[in-house]
Amino acid sequence: MQLTEQEFLTAINKHKGILYKVSRMYFDALEDQQDLFQEIILQLWKSLGSFKGESEFSSWMYRVALNTAIVFFKKEKRKPDSFGSTLQEPVGFEDYSKEKDEQLDHFYKAVKKLDKVEKALILQYIEGFSGKEIAKNLGLSEANVRVKINRTKNKLQEIIKKQGYGF
Repeated sequence: MQLTEQEFLTAINKHKGILYKVSRMYFDALEDQQDLFQEIILQLWKSLGSFKGESEFSSWMYRVALNTAIVFFKKEKRKPDSFGSTLQEPVGFEDYSKEKDEQLDHFYKAVKKLDKVEKALILQYIEGFSGKEIAKNLGLSEANVRVKINRTKNKLQEIIKKQGYGF
């Protein structure tokens, strides 16, 4: 399936929330998030020929974004050394209130403590991907995805409780 440059840009704009979330999950610093966001866009453009239209564009985009984030994170040998400040405006979420921003900050702090598969699972889950789509994206069985999602949600709740937020 061939997309024109304009169709590609329209599709990216329609689903850019996925890219913001992936960027924020892997990096705290706004500059790092923006660098990763740009790297993901570049890799999506380079990989456009591999999009066959057999899945939703957003599913394909998510797979490329996640793979790019993991490679980028390893390549740069960066590790989040702090969890940032709640005063920092998150990329792509300009309309959120301070309370919403604080909730997101606690959530992302907790997510950063998950392993790669758990991060991928939870991000796709909150994006509304079906169990079947998540299984296909991650190379897992649907039953395994259901079990892992439940375990990951419980793990996130425990991490958030330990952070002392809202419980």
